[in-house]
Amino acid sequence: MPDESFVGRALAPGAPYRVGREKIREFALAIGEGASVCHDLQAAQAAGYPDLVAPPTFPVTFTMPAIEAFLRDPAFGWDYSRMVHGDQSITLHRPIHGGDDLVTTIHVEDLTTRGGSHMLKLRCEVADLEGAPVATTHALLVTQAAGS
Repeated sequence: MPDESFVGRALAPGAPYRVGREKIREFALAIGEGASVCHDLQAAQAAGYPDLVAPPTFPVTFTMPAIEAFLRDPAFGWDYSRMVHGDQSITLHRPIHGGDDLVTTIHVEDLTTRGGSHMLKLRCEVADLEGAPVATTHALLVTQAAGS
């Protein structure tokens, strides 16, 4: 059984994640994003951006590994081997650019058990090194309860 005392907690922020140009290009290619501002530095700068622009779903590249690390922590008690991803949303507060250093703080919003499944709602607040908000993600994760 996951530890319900985590609900309402903000976990300690992880180490800053440096957004690399090649990561942006690779991610854009993987999802079929063809916008020149995601691939061509000159096009991005001509459009008024300081560097390449990450596609809107790019935050999953660094928030999901942080979430996974939390879920695999035995202190929380989550059965990661039986987990499915129920829902995901991402709100960008500003575009993410190559060269950004971003810090993610995970908030454990809710944990319920119904029909033999544990449902966990997590919110990730992504900020730059000055603390300015960059993105907010929400995830609903589901795993079977023991004995289900």
